[in-house]
Amino acid sequence: MTTFDRRRFLMTTAGVAAGAALPLAAPPFLRSARAAGPVKLGCLFSSSGTMANLEGRLNFVAKMAADEINAAGGVNGSTIEVVTSDPASDWPLYAQVGRQMLSETKVAALFGCWTSVSRKSVLPVVEQADGLLFYPLHFEGDENSKNVVYVNSPPASSVLPAVDYLMSPDGVEAKRFFMIGSDYVWPRTINKQLKGYWKSKGIEESAWKEEYVPFGFSNFQTLVNQIRAFADAPGGKCVVVLTVVGSSIPDFMREFANQGISSSDVPVLGLDMVEADLEGLDTAKMVGHLNCWAYLQQAKGEANVRFLKAWADYVAKTKAPFKPDVAIDPMVSTYDAVHLWAMAAKKAGSFDVPEVRKAFDGLSFDCPSGYTIGMTGENNYVSRGVFIGSVNDAQGFDVLWQSEGTPKPVPMSQY
Repeated sequence: MTTFDRRRFLMTTAGVAAGAALPLAAPPFLRSARAAGPVKLGCLFSSSGTMANLEGRLNFVAKMAADEINAAGGVNGSTIEVVTSDPASDWPLYAQVGRQMLSETKVAALFGCWTSVSRKSVLPVVEQADGLLFYPLHFEGDENSKNVVYVNSPPASSVLPAVDYLMSPDGVEAKRFFMIGSDYVWPRTINKQLKGYWKSKGIEESAWKEEYVPFGFSNFQTLVNQIRAFADAPGGKCVVVLTVVGSSIPDFMREFANQGISSSDVPVLGLDMVEADLEGLDTAKMVGHLNCWAYLQQAKGEANVRFLKAWADYVAKTKAPFKPDVAIDPMVSTYDAVHLWAMAAKKAGSFDVPEVRKAFDGLSFDCPSGYTIGMTGENNYVSRGVFIGSVNDAQGFDVLWQSEGTPKPVPMSQY
């Protein structure tokens, strides 16, 4: 695994304003990835900054997937070399590093970003270069670029089923909603969509409240007090829809528990909350709070058993700075993405982006989630199964509900 030389990059781009356009080579440079030897794949995942604990592990799982493919003979006669980087949770830097990976390192595809703002900063780069970005997080569903493979689920496939569950008799028959998120595009767009959805269900605007905090925000005492007051008001059962990200997730959950609010009092639906966010927390006080993803570590099936063993073995082998017994959805989505790219390149018999893109139609892969995920020629969305998880007392999630199959992923505008 090659590590991108960020210091050299910063020296070569000194004086360039954040987000300013840099010269791009013509798209044919992507075709040279094979000629030089191994085909290179680039990772845009931060190993420092507020997203480090989550994003950093995706660099390692991308390399693990590439090692599997190489052990099976590689792709089109070439081995895969994974080039990693550290955008340092700095949104403009994702675009700048991605640009250099495409134009100078000549990667055949990019795998990366966690937050939607980092994805949107890279989007014009891959569109201008006619490159490919595989994005492993669930997202707003209002974007459909031919240059991005949306490996995870749009809201119609994930968020809305989870909200419907909470509003149903099987859930808590929720009537009121306190939305709290980090102040950027994903929380604001999701909450806008949810408000429209609730209006379509005849729910009045007085039944919800929304608040936003900066990235890295940690002092949630006042906001939790506001949630308590909102929940105590008449009008029916209240739930929290949580869209804070990074280190803010465990900080919020810790404060919620410290104030003695249980899931039976006010359930929290953490749309971004994964198993790694629970590390170090006393989850006995958090049992019953929820999340929704396309993968949970407790997913049943041999594919997940193999994946979990492979990850544990890989951590031991490489001394990766992460727990060998913790797996999260974006790890699996990144793992799936590398395999999907390899399958498409093999089907195309080429690493050229236009040819690889044509090969997406009809691809399928047996995901560790237990579902067979797939792509069509309709768009670059990947169809996946959906899980709703419930926090347990062992810093993980039990599977509370899962979809019978893989719902068709559609842009939110078509829902």
